[in-house]
Amino acid sequence: MNRTGLRRAGALAAPLFVAAFLAEGASRSDYDPLRHPVSALARGPRGWQQRANFAVAGTLLLAGATGLGRRGRWLGAAAVGVLGAGAFRTDPVLGFPPGEPAEKTTEGKVHDLFGVPVFLGIPAAAFAEAGRSRGAWRAVSAASGAGMFAFFVLAGVGFSGRPVPGGLYQRLSLGVGLGWVTALMLRD
Repeated sequence: MNRTGLRRAGALAAPLFVAAFLAEGASRSDYDPLRHPVSALARGPRGWQQRANFAVAGTLLLAGATGLGRRGRWLGAAAVGVLGAGAFRTDPVLGFPPGEPAEKTTEGKVHDLFGVPVFLGIPAAAFAEAGRSRGAWRAVSAASGAGMFAFFVLAGVGFSGRPVPGGLYQRLSLGVGLGWVTALMLRD
């Protein structure tokens, strides 16, 4: 597949990932998308669906990063993060899934570590793109990087148990960052 085809595959990562986690989250009675992280959907009997979602999205994002060449290195790191987050399940978070003990595990810690290149790599890619661009695309890239990171910080506050809608802020973070990734992949 040529570079354009790889970027077009990368453009599919975000809409497919978001559609899948929104549908799965809506179908779970004890899951609160305003409170719980997307990764929590990988737990429980139907958790394989979110794990598959991570695998597909990570693979498509990696294809897109490859299609960008050297410009895609930060997105390549984010893709590895998505793939790793799918390979290792998060620990139960804020009472989801019900009945599972809220204890820290090695698997959960590894999952969290794989989130770092996702939530830092996409903003880094956006800032790098802003640095080499002009006009409106420069502003869009810079705002997207800042927005994704700011919403990520707010999500972390919510997931630490404070009365902040962590799930909502995580979704906003992903929406801003992955929306920018889709625009980048379709732009070139």
